[in-house]
Amino acid sequence: MNKAAKSNILLRFYRSLMPSDARFIDYFCSHAQLIVGAAAAFHRLTANGDDSALQIAEINRLENEADRITRATVLDIHRSFVTPFDRSQILDLITALDDTIDLMKDTGRRMTLYGVAFTPEMRAMAECSERASRLISEAMPLLNAIDKNAEALGKMSVAVRACESEADDLLDRGLRTLFASDMTAGDKLIIEKVYDLVEAVVDRCEDIVDVIDGIVVEQV
Repeated sequence: MNKAAKSNILLRFYRSLMPSDARFIDYFCSHAQLIVGAAAAFHRLTANGDDSALQIAEINRLENEADRITRATVLDIHRSFVTPFDRSQILDLITALDDTIDLMKDTGRRMTLYGVAFTPEMRAMAECSERASRLISEAMPLLNAIDKNAEALGKMSVAVRACESEADDLLDRGLRTLFASDMTAGDKLIIEKVYDLVEAVVDRCEDIVDVIDGIVVEQV
């Protein structure tokens, strides 16, 4: 066993003996719940209703709350003596969470600026992002005891990746329909951009899972 591996084992053993700061898990849970709310508003935004301004305002409100949690997390990384897992992993996870809700905010704003009618595939892709965000939120408390919950966290990872794969299939179907239509090249380009934006939101959910998977590997 090399020196780095031994050091990692000793660090994990040391953490197991010391009471860790549970605030970080609370931060993750709170942030993930805000993402669920933003994803639900994002999904409603694609319903082609007349309340788009209301949904954008809700996403903005939730993103502002998420920013406060992110700032508190970053500050407490430097204040806490023992953290539930490595400080860099905590930073990676809160950054991935924050990037997700930031993208929902930016995507919602840009989609309304384009002023296109959302397709059934776009709505279904947005539903994938909402479903994925709920799976992530429900799994966040499991980070309190990663060694005991590794299997459940793994199942969550598989389920979120299935949502992302479903969204990819919907994207392909939507683009095939788009390119087969008689729309102008300019209109096709704009709608393709909207498809890319919606897909990116689902991809961010998978980015969160990538970080969680890495944490599980390091801790188990």
